Amino acid sequence: MSKNSGKHADYDRIAPTYDKRFAYYAGEHKGVAAALIDLVRQVQARHVLDIGCGTGHWLRVLSPLDCIVYGLDLSLGMLSVARAADLHNLVQGSADALPFPGAMFDLLVCVNALHHFDDIPRSIHEGRTLLRSSGDFAIVGMNPHSGRDRWYVYDYFPGTQEMDLRRYPSSRMIANWMIDAGFDVVRWQVVERLHGSCTGREILDEPMLKKNATSQLTLLTDEEYAAGIARIRAAIAQVEAACEEIVFPVDISLHMVIGLVQG
Repeated sequence: MSKNSGKHADYDRIAPTYDKRFAYYAGEHKGVAAALIDLVRQVQARHVLDIGCGTGHWLRVLSPLDCIVYGLDLSLGMLSVARAADLHNLVQGSADALPFPGAMFDLLVCVNALHHFDDIPRSIHEGRTLLRSSGDFAIVGMNPHSGRDRWYVYDYFPGTQEMDLRRYPSSRMIANWMIDAGFDVVRWQVVERLHGSCTGREILDEPMLKKNATSQLTLLTDEEYAAGIARIRAAIAQVEAACEEIVFPVDISLHMVIGLVQG
């Protein structure tokens, strides 16, 4: 697979409310943050680029460190939100044609964005050309190919899991693309596990069940989304009639694949 499913969320439209995702997960992503901060320190990075930076969440995490952080995103709407939050060094551009003049970064990061890129192998190759010696490229995202994740969205919105299997490359595929791009050492690990559940009707107030809360739901038509909500309501009604309890699980791992350019 060299390209995603061909369906893209409209992030210019979503941009004004996008940060609500992180507000909901205020206690989550600590593992991702810790891993990225550790990488900055291990590499002793002076210049860091976040590819697919969105509204700048990870820029804000890394900015307090002793490095200069740049952000690149294709969506002008997302970058406008980042600029309004007083973030700097923001560039509009595509991941498969990175608009920077050669090897100028010590660390590249890409968090939960790779599956949006049109040509993932080319994007990884482009990233390799921007790294100085002893630089790292860290890619973080879901890996639905592991077969270990559970998520109620997959259960009640038909086609979302199949769509993710098309959009998200496995960690092994990313590692192979990194090797093909000329990285000297490649490794991967699980850096975060999003784990929780909702019981019964509390799922209906779940912020992450809103239409624009995740790309999986955003990419559905209004009719497909409404049908999924109807399935959830029907399942709740069925167990309530039997005086039983229904649980809606979330157990998703986030993998980090790291490519190293040796000095």
